[in-house]
Amino acid sequence: MNLVLSLRTSLFTLAATVPFMVPAQNWPQWRGPNQDGTAPEAKPPVTWSETNNIKWKVTIPGDGTTTPLIWGDKLFMQSAVPTGKKAPSSAKEQGSADAPSQPPRDGFRGPPPGGPGGPPDGRGPGGPGGRGPGGRRGMGEKPTEVNQFTVFCLDRNTGKTLWQQVAKETVPHEGVRSGDGSFSANTGVTDGENLYAYFGSEGLYCYDMSGKQKWAKDLGKMKLLNSFGEGSSPALYKQTIVIQWDNEDSSFITALDKTTGKELWKQPREEHTSWATPLIVEYQGKPQVITSATGKIRSYDLASGKVIWECGGLTRNVIPSPVTDHEYAYCVSGFQGNAAMAIKLSAKGDITGKDDVVWTLKKSTPYVPSPLLYQGKLWYFSKNDGILTSVESKTGKVLIDAERLEEIPNVYASPLGADGRVYLVGRNGTTVVLKNSDKLEKLSVNKLDEKIDASPVASGKDLYLRGRQSLYCIAEK
Repeated sequence: MNLVLSLRTSLFTLAATVPFMVPAQNWPQWRGPNQDGTAPEAKPPVTWSETNNIKWKVTIPGDGTTTPLIWGDKLFMQSAVPTGKKAPSSAKEQGSADAPSQPPRDGFRGPPPGGPGGPPDGRGPGGPGGRGPGGRRGMGEKPTEVNQFTVFCLDRNTGKTLWQQVAKETVPHEGVRSGDGSFSANTGVTDGENLYAYFGSEGLYCYDMSGKQKWAKDLGKMKLLNSFGEGSSPALYKQTIVIQWDNEDSSFITALDKTTGKELWKQPREEHTSWATPLIVEYQGKPQVITSATGKIRSYDLASGKVIWECGGLTRNVIPSPVTDHEYAYCVSGFQGNAAMAIKLSAKGDITGKDDVVWTLKKSTPYVPSPLLYQGKLWYFSKNDGILTSVESKTGKVLIDAERLEEIPNVYASPLGADGRVYLVGRNGTTVVLKNSDKLEKLSVNKLDEKIDASPVASGKDLYLRGRQSLYCIAEK
């Protein structure tokens, strides 16, 4: 009976979490099938190196910090590929969201774009930068080189390129901080029928699974804080794509029809730049869109765009994406302060300081990496450091209290939960694998040669790690 009950519970949770049918082997969006950093059916390896358990390794042209998307035997990647061409004196763009260019040459690699500001995985600011023009600390120089904003489809079993398309060829309109993020930092989403490739200010593009473009949407140009770059990714629920467009000029949230790209609704937001991805969750039969930002955490009705509830309490420069267990929403941030909060999805109106905020912690929360919600525990880093905390998600009880992992001093990638383990990837290419327990239990430490800023992805028996030059598929041989 316990097995039957467990199976029923698992099926109910999956149905409530995933707004479109997602086979167990897939990773269709930022933070995976459940939007919480878990790969429920995956069994990735525990140990690997550059010479052990590497199923394949391929160079990805250009530069990007998005995570791979997986559906069936197809794997999708996005990248900004420098062309070597300089901006014409007229400063006109070389392409548009409505007129894609030709794909770059196979294997072409230019120098990495002068940095970015949406760190890995498109999660926003990447830490302190140098001085930019005029001595302004951290300000990226205005780009002058034409980039091809490119979508790649690979065979997930071999790494072979099946097709590639250039969505847009243009000079990025803003600079980014060198060495941190990427001009291609927004992860797209797929429903198995279409791929929705998202490049932020360079547009949203719908492709079928064979690479044919069906529509494109120009949302405008973001004005980002201090050249930190872009990062928020789209969320998809049934027929609706949601974009959170927080920047320094006219922030908004919008819902689009996934079939046509047509705007369904658009609501202004009193917010400055944030990089969190919206979370769509169905509660008591009604889907709501949860957004984390500096001013307020808000829940919107997916059908109308009206605010259901809102709550203050996060810090500035919010990057981590919210997660949910279908009873509470968990929101964290960690720049110029610390905040971790559990909020009832049943809330209504302004709940700041009210009982609908179940618990709050103000210590050791992340700046860039998003939290992992895994089997009743919330895992997160402190700032961008390899200092790990784990708490009981329902109560906020601290289980692992800011313990340092010496092997990964700096982190942008978000944690992954799979097969009873937690995978923690450092910027130095090292991954620490832990047992998903109430104490810090290391199972392995694995080193690759490349810098890694993108978050790990697991599917089946494979683990995918995107370095700054290569994509690794790791599996036991």
